[in-house]
Parts: sequence; structure tokens; C-alpha cells
Amino acid sequence: MERGLLWLPLLIAFIWLAWQGSKEYQKVEAYRNWAEQFERAKYDIYAVLGQKDNKITWGKPTPKGPINLETFSLLDVKEIKLLVNGTVVNVETPPTKGRAIELEFIFAEPANSVRVLFTEIPLAAQWAKYLQGALQNLHEEQNLS
Repeated sequence: MERGLLWLPLLIAFIWLAWQGSKEYQKVEAYRNWAEQFERAKYDIYAVLGQKDNKITWGKPTPKGPINLETFSLLDVKEIKLLVNGTVVNVETPPTKGRAIELEFIFAEPANSVRVLFTEIPLAAQWAKYLQGALQNLHEEQNLS
């Protein structure tokens, strides 16, 4: 009887871990299905992000699929910044450590911004480089026409 009581918390812990793993697997599968419609997409525990042509879509991952999805056009974006711990950092030489990692999209009209959370600095820096390049190309094309 005493041994059973000693093993009970361990059994409960294993069941809880299996349940959490199942939920995370469902999130990843739902994301995988959602991401098929995009040219580029990212998933982490904080946010999903997808890009197709000039449209950026982001939201929160759940086991049933991304929720609170918002979409905006890169044509409306004035500037893209990488923030680590609330400070703007250079995407070419980002810091190696940081807790709050965000990609900030600043719009020209109306003057507001969207911040997409990331868990890893290198991944956020790659997205920032890519999107800054795409934004620069869009602005150059607009200036030529």
C-alpha cells in the first residue's frame, strides 16, 4: 500500500506529460495544415506567422488551429524592426541571449505597429532580414512606377 502511494505521484506526472505532449502534437499538426497555403511560415509556442506574396498573416497557435489571425500587406509597412528585451537590435549582429524577442512592423497609415513574438533570436533575425529585403524591393518597385 505504501509503495503504491509512493508511485501514484509519478504515475500522475507521466499521464500529465503525455497529455501535454499530445496537445503540442495537435498544435504542430494544425499549424502544418495551416502553413501549406503560404510561401514562408514559422511556428513556435508564442505565434504563427505566414507570408504569401505581399500578405503577412499572424496569430496564436492552438490544438485546433491558429486563432486571432490578423493579415496585413507589406505595402502598408513603413519599417520592420527586431526587438530583443524591448531594444532595437541589428539583424546582422543580433545578441545571443534575450527573453522578449519580437518582430515589429511599423505602419505608415495609420501610425501604429504590430509585434509578433518569437522564441529564438536567430529565427527572428532571419525573418527580419528576409522581410526587410522584401520591403525594400517593394519600395524600389513603387518608386520606379
